[in-house]
Amino acid sequence: MSARAKAGRGSTSEWSTRLAARVRFTDGLILVWVVFGTQIGWVRLDSSVMGFSGSRGDIEISYTLVSLAIVVAWMIALELYDTRSVRVLGVGTQEYKGIADSALRLFGLIAIIAFLFKIDVARGYILMAFPLGIVTLIFSRWMWRQWLAMWRQRGDFSSRTLLVGSPESATVIARELLKHKEAGYQVVGACVTQGSSLMTHLPNTNVPVYAGADQALATMRDLGADTVIITSSDEMDPERVRRLSWGLTPGAEHLVVAPSLIDVGGPRIRTRPVANLPLIHVETPKFEGRKLVAKRVFDLIASAGLLLVLSPVLIVVALAVKLTSKGPVLFKQERVGIKGKPFKMLKFRSMVVDAEARLAALQAQRDAGNTVMFKMKDDPRVTKVGRVLRRYSLDELPQLINVLLGSMSLVGPRPPLPREVDAYDQHVNRRFLVKPGITGLWQVSGRSSLPWEETVRLDLYYVENWSLTGDIVILWRTAKAVVAKDGAF
Repeated sequence: MSARAKAGRGSTSEWSTRLAARVRFTDGLILVWVVFGTQIGWVRLDSSVMGFSGSRGDIEISYTLVSLAIVVAWMIALELYDTRSVRVLGVGTQEYKGIADSALRLFGLIAIIAFLFKIDVARGYILMAFPLGIVTLIFSRWMWRQWLAMWRQRGDFSSRTLLVGSPESATVIARELLKHKEAGYQVVGACVTQGSSLMTHLPNTNVPVYAGADQALATMRDLGADTVIITSSDEMDPERVRRLSWGLTPGAEHLVVAPSLIDVGGPRIRTRPVANLPLIHVETPKFEGRKLVAKRVFDLIASAGLLLVLSPVLIVVALAVKLTSKGPVLFKQERVGIKGKPFKMLKFRSMVVDAEARLAALQAQRDAGNTVMFKMKDDPRVTKVGRVLRRYSLDELPQLINVLLGSMSLVGPRPPLPREVDAYDQHVNRRFLVKPGITGLWQVSGRSSLPWEETVRLDLYYVENWSLTGDIVILWRTAKAVVAKDGAF
């Protein structure tokens, strides 16, 4: 086993301490480089002094000392905002938010001190160091996140986890954790509250089932686990959970409680201790107000800019479609948009002109898609040029016009066909609460290869938890998916 692999073994407290130390070291290097580099390269004050006035005369202080003080204060701020905790490193947005918040608070504190003590400090020195520091720190943490995700896929730098609860709830949690190993929870077993003697593994997983919930602590130690996750179960009443928590070794073994509510974005969740009860408040989604205005402004600016920048590509693709097959360049298809209203979605034509008429004859030959969406990996209706356009999603570029006109958004649920809507269950209609998008969670998570239930789950998750920051992340992931040609045919 390599030295790096060995470093990832051991209890959570052991590897988390080593990981935090490594991150702390790179944070220090970055801050020294940013702050002193700004001092020398931008302000050119490496041998200069700064002064502040007072009743006892002017006092001069070297900028080098000030830079050193800022580096030390910044490192302390990152520690105080818990940006190196094992619970935030490598997953979620809390790590990045903590970096930004700590820097902004420190910047504000320095500005207040400079004002109160009349310190004469170069504004460019401060205004360059802090934004550059935030960006560089976030990039460094992103690099650490890629490294950490790679090792967590192999089971290193992860908490060995035992699930305790009903078979149904434990299975749901196990599937999600197995799907997202980068979260840092390696599921090594489950103690279920019902039917433990009849089960060897949780359904459709490789997670073994051991004794009942009463034997959770003993099973946990036999497996070398250091984290227990309590999933939903009527049998796991507050008294049993409390007794289980009392049996854990303080600081070395950890308790996590997973509520039955899933697919809820972090910003909508608030935990408040009320009357000694850890109440979880879940905000209902909002589909109006400033967020919606900001999304529309972003769509307008981005779609107009992309149409301008990609105009040469649009012209080349239009000529390729026109010169290689008979029929119009653009294909207009009726789709269902926000509030269930139909609209004409634009695409570059990638099929023969009578494609819709030939659809019924191909239903029996479908080999992709799902129970609602029709897909074929080698659809005979697709033209030679159309295959290239679909492979790189170039056929969808005219939808930028739909975004500009307001019938679509850059990011949103997939715009369905009317015949697909007719097959929807009632709850699926919640996807019409927002505008459909050119791309969305479904497109960056497998596209045509996803089962229908997963497509619906991803679309509804977006509807319930969308944010402008999330849209930007999805757009970035879309670019990566297009380059990888993942799930496109």
